[in-house]
Amino acid sequence: MEKDNKIKRKFSGTVVSDKMDKTIVVNVDRIKSHPKYHKKYAVSRKYKVHDEKSRFKIGDKVFFIECRPLSKEKRWRAIYA
Repeated sequence: MEKDNKIKRKFSGTVVSDKMDKTIVVNVDRIKSHPKYHKKYAVSRKYKVHDEKSRFKIGDKVFFIECRPLSKEKRWRAIYA
C-alpha cells in the first residue's frame, strides 16, 4: 500500500459565517502584484471549510488545509485557530 505524499496547501483566514452544520466560511485576503504595472492590490476569496466540532465562531482566525472532497464545494479542513 502506497502512502499519499501529496503536498497539501495551507491557508489562514477569518471566519465570516458559521450558520451551517459542521461548515464554516473563511475569507482569505492576500496581496497580488500587477504583472505589467507592479502595483500591489488586495484580493479576497471565500472558502467553505469543514469544522467537525463546530468550535469556530465568526471573527476567529483559523488555519485550514486541503483534503479530499467532502461535499460539492467543501475541500478544506480546519486544523486549529
